[in-house]
Amino acid sequence: MIRVVLVDDQEVVRAGLRMLAEHEGDISVVAEAADGRAGLGVVRQFRPDVVLMDIRMPVMDGLDATAAIVADPALAGVRVVVLTTFDDDEDIRRAVRAGAAGYLLKDIAPVDLRRALRTVAAGDSLLDPAITGRIMAELAARLHRSPRPDLLDGLTGRERDVLRRVGLGESNAEIGASLHLSPATARTYVSRLLAKLGARDRSRLVVIAYESGLVQPGRAD
Repeated sequence: MIRVVLVDDQEVVRAGLRMLAEHEGDISVVAEAADGRAGLGVVRQFRPDVVLMDIRMPVMDGLDATAAIVADPALAGVRVVVLTTFDDDEDIRRAVRAGAAGYLLKDIAPVDLRRALRTVAAGDSLLDPAITGRIMAELAARLHRSPRPDLLDGLTGRERDVLRRVGLGESNAEIGASLHLSPATARTYVSRLLAKLGARDRSRLVVIAYESGLVQPGRAD
């Protein structure tokens, strides 16, 4: 069972998300909150698998709450998906910097919402490859004006191949197909990269792939 916390300042939105998320029985909403500060409290209490976090809320916004969750070692297993009505590049960049595992618009189809929750709970990222390339490339450019290949020191050739595919926004299954690996083996490589690079999640791996120059803006091969 995937355990979810909903954080949104609109009660009707939370009710709708709960109904949609729990529709097929493998996802359970264990708690709700109406602002970021209250959300942080219930996340610390329930320690869910995934938090669906609105961005624009009173008291504490969703990005500050996300950053607080990511920074708390006791919540290392909690993954945050930012949820908003705004398709705004700056919001996406801020969500990535805060440590969000993904970004969804509130008009997402019900089946896609459930798929997204399962994807994040399984350790994959949520950003569409097109969004990943646009946002991560700009973020990396802001952080470092020139590539930093030293970030890849200690990685094997195969690990670099896998990191590159992660940087292109591929899931474990897609990585396996690209590199002729089983999905389970691809997942093992991703877990190894997280440990070696000290990355909390796949979003950070994507940033490293761009920062290092392993993935370059506008190139997909």
